[in-house]
Amino acid sequence: MARADRHWHLPWDQYVATLKPHELPTLPGSPATPDHSPALRVQYALTGVLVAMVGALGNAAITANITSLQGSLGITLTEAAWLPVVFVMTNACMNLILLKFRQQYGLRLFTQICLGAFVATCAAHLLVDNYESTLVVRAAAGMAAAGLSSLGFLYMIQAFPAQHRLKGLVIGIGLSSFAVPVARLVMPTLLQLNDWKAFYTFELGMALLAWAAVQVLRLPPSERLKLFEPLDFLTFALFAPGVALLAAALGLGRIVWWTEAAWIGWALIGSITLLTTALVIEHNRKNPLINTRWLTGRDVLGLFGAVILIRVTLSEQTSGAVGFLTVVGLGQDQLHGLFLLILVAMMAGTAVSALTLNMTKLHKPIAIALGLIAIGAFIDSHATVLTRPTQLYFSQVLIAFASAMFVGPALLIGVGRVLQTSPRNLISFIVMFSVLQNVGGLAGSALVGTVQIVREKFHSNALAAGISTIDPLVSQRLAQLSGAYSHVITDPALLKAEGVALLSRQVTQQANILAYNDVFLIIAVIAALGCAWVTAIHLRPRFKARRQARLDAQTASNQAAAAAAVD
Repeated sequence: MARADRHWHLPWDQYVATLKPHELPTLPGSPATPDHSPALRVQYALTGVLVAMVGALGNAAITANITSLQGSLGITLTEAAWLPVVFVMTNACMNLILLKFRQQYGLRLFTQICLGAFVATCAAHLLVDNYESTLVVRAAAGMAAAGLSSLGFLYMIQAFPAQHRLKGLVIGIGLSSFAVPVARLVMPTLLQLNDWKAFYTFELGMALLAWAAVQVLRLPPSERLKLFEPLDFLTFALFAPGVALLAAALGLGRIVWWTEAAWIGWALIGSITLLTTALVIEHNRKNPLINTRWLTGRDVLGLFGAVILIRVTLSEQTSGAVGFLTVVGLGQDQLHGLFLLILVAMMAGTAVSALTLNMTKLHKPIAIALGLIAIGAFIDSHATVLTRPTQLYFSQVLIAFASAMFVGPALLIGVGRVLQTSPRNLISFIVMFSVLQNVGGLAGSALVGTVQIVREKFHSNALAAGISTIDPLVSQRLAQLSGAYSHVITDPALLKAEGVALLSRQVTQQANILAYNDVFLIIAVIAALGCAWVTAIHLRPRFKARRQARLDAQTASNQAAAAAAVD
């Protein structure tokens, strides 16, 4: 064991005395970072990867294979859509309580509760086989996964020496994003073995392995502070359902349609009311759980705007490209090569983000990420019915690289602001960062889905208006389409009707492709404008410094001239 391990049993005050300055925890609730041996650092890194992947893989698998789960449970499309949404509803704001719990009761209890709850959730999946129980289990998984994502990057930080610790944070925060391509790669094989039972068994095995790993390899101790106040629970009781109602509206709005389902409007009204009440309470507290004054600062609001902008534009890959490939008739097995490249690109993006980390230029990778998304989305906006995954490799690699590149620097900008003000603002930042990541993802999917549906109707009407059965080309096309059934259908009327049905399906497919092209182009424009905005923020201090230098030089010159005139 490393030198510091021998002192972990000591009270905190005595343990701190055994640490060097660079081994002290940066913030309350974070573990100490003693100098571990190289072998121990490797173990911490592997454990961090395992814990982070375990927490994110379940929801990624369900999101990527929602149609298969719909068939397995025998439920409608709307009912199936609730499964990933309910995960986000419980996951988005759990850090509001978990971060303070970690600070007050210590990492050991935090670790045991999070992993214990997740193991119980995975085991429950093997026992339930109906929709209602699955919904409850996914809600519980969302709460448990919120703790596992934090636990994963806390382990990853231990794997790096002091001079590279921020690189470890960048890698740790990016690990959970690998779950989506991993799920798309492994799920087809697992579903062929024993449908969803095979995946639930695999997930339970991974959870038990992670539980065993953290029991054997403990995190160093952390400082404990008595932080909970009665009003904290009132804020959580208002804030959590407010976020949940917003997530439900964003996740289901495009499926039940925004103006057709009355409950969407009531959910938004309830969300606004609850969130406003919670923020008013916090604004007037002496020790707020959410520091509204700090969060509404110009720099912090700009950061949050950039985060939600990127989350929305990244839906080009998670919803847009996958939806497009589904429209042209491709299944999961045919997308392995694409998602393998996406996974490699995400790993490369995380590595580049960590290796090029510069605390004085954290806006730069965010601007680059938006620029890459704009390029990738613009390339995709020229897709046709003949487009296949190989034609999307380059554009999707760019977007995947960008998705992994921005998270770490964005988080570090916020942590830097926290360190400049007060550690108490950490909870405010982490909570809002988590909410924006989750809600931004849902908002992006809602935007892509809504625009695609609206534009599909527009293109369908435009294409149908140009089709007439008296047109010789249309008649020839109908004859070609119906000819495929001429050896089994002898009735001319039925044969013609079959040709019309096939033509109608082709028109719908073309309309969908044109609609996705419109979506990709809109996202490209949004990302390009965002890139210009973040670049302006990044360059503003330089321009300001140069302008001030010119003014100072002019002032000095004028003073010198005045002095010479006096002489």
